[in-house]
Amino acid sequence: MEKKRLHLIIADAELETVPETIVDHPAIVNYAKRRKKKPERVILDSTYHHSALRQLEDGGRRGRPDIVHICLLNALDSILNKEDRLRVYVHTRNDYIIYIDPTTRLPRNYNRFIGLMESLFEKGAVPEDLKLLRLEKKSLNDLISEIKPDAVFIMHENGEFMIPKHFGKLLSKFKRPIVIVGGFPHGDFRSKVEGIKISLYREPLMAWTIVNEVIVSYEWEVIK
Repeated sequence: MEKKRLHLIIADAELETVPETIVDHPAIVNYAKRRKKKPERVILDSTYHHSALRQLEDGGRRGRPDIVHICLLNALDSILNKEDRLRVYVHTRNDYIIYIDPTTRLPRNYNRFIGLMESLFEKGAVPEDLKLLRLEKKSLNDLISEIKPDAVFIMHENGEFMIPKHFGKLLSKFKRPIVIVGGFPHGDFRSKVEGIKISLYREPLMAWTIVNEVIVSYEWEVIK
């Protein structure tokens, strides 16, 4: 009998390699040279590339791999994941999906995480023999269709207000629910997806806080 599992998607995540239009920007070139990498193979990061980001559409929200890093650390180290009740995916702004094996232990160190993501975008899977992380070109809706959920919830500041405890009870009624959390610092989802919009608090929350609240609220209901 199939276990009830929560499928968590970090969607429209601002995780990408440097776009072709800014590979020659001095901030990118100097950063890549310091790291002994080709400019087009480094991960865009607003901490180091903020001057180059001004030349990009949506530059104010791009280059935020830190959001993905913190969300994944919290999710993969959760009791829910240790009990094999969680599946986590990352969907990026450029329609790539990162499939993450539940046994994956990500680097705690941010710079090592960036190096891992750069290897993933270059090779398509890391480690190449185990494929704990796998990258595929696919839209958010393609991923949702693949999971075949019995409910889709989108965490949104303008959604129906529900305290975490009640949301956990709602989630536990389904066998294969999807919860979508935005992997961007501000603004709205770029992808168009159908689902029930839910808000857990009166004010906007950081993505990793929402991830924590969703996971723990579901844990209380399914881990006995």
